[in-house]
Amino acid sequence: MTDLSTVRALAKTIRLKTLEMTSRGGGSHIGSIFSMTDIIASLYGAVMRLDPKNPLWEGRDRFILSKGHAGAAIYVALSERGFFERSVLDSYYTNGSIMSGHVSHKNVPGVELSTGSLGHGLPVAVGRAYALKLRNAPSRVYCVLSDGECDEGSNWEAFLFAAHHKLSNVVAVVDWNGLQSLTTTTDTLNLEPFADKLRAFNWDVVEVDGHDYEALIAAMDVDPAKATKPRLVIARTIKGRGVSFMENAVLWHYRTAKGDEFEAARKELEAS
Repeated sequence: MTDLSTVRALAKTIRLKTLEMTSRGGGSHIGSIFSMTDIIASLYGAVMRLDPKNPLWEGRDRFILSKGHAGAAIYVALSERGFFERSVLDSYYTNGSIMSGHVSHKNVPGVELSTGSLGHGLPVAVGRAYALKLRNAPSRVYCVLSDGECDEGSNWEAFLFAAHHKLSNVVAVVDWNGLQSLTTTTDTLNLEPFADKLRAFNWDVVEVDGHDYEALIAAMDVDPAKATKPRLVIARTIKGRGVSFMENAVLWHYRTAKGDEFEAARKELEAS
């Protein structure tokens, strides 16, 4: 049985450290980071098979963050798993650092793909899953993407391809917080009924509370040998989760917490 206290502790660390990193470096997207934090903590704390001493271990599960602007969370998760020293995080978003604002694989052990332009992660994840299937490899490929990113046509091509090839080794997780860039996803480009559309595309669709560790782990821990379809997890989340004045506020897609806002956010997270 999974020790959920480990996952909770990882989530708390991710929120506190990314708050600090984005504030120090002047980065943004803290609302997007916090909405997916519990997904990332569940993956890196309980679900994925990884070897920090051998980042390119052939038997590893692959992870791609398609919503690359929230990459600070991945850096923290990797450092907590032992892929590199925690001190490296202190250079996040500064000139010359390997810790770029959008997640980068260059010189960063454990990062599979640099992302930032939306709509690229899932197509690559599906391609890698297909390659693994051709080799009869047991590894799984996980991809976290945003709800707003599902506006991109490249994702729908990937949905079709994965279903056609019965890629039961791919798990796509949509961080569904209902906000994108400047307004709601519904007002930008309504995706509903999203779950029905993906079921019609022949995906196995599961909808969960994106802050419920037990539900997330159960939904994402797929056995490719038993499954017959690719898995889509729609994780209903709250943008800015964990800090009251950031929650469900589109402002925090771009705003950086400084001064009193930083201190207030830090105190809330430490008390949680």
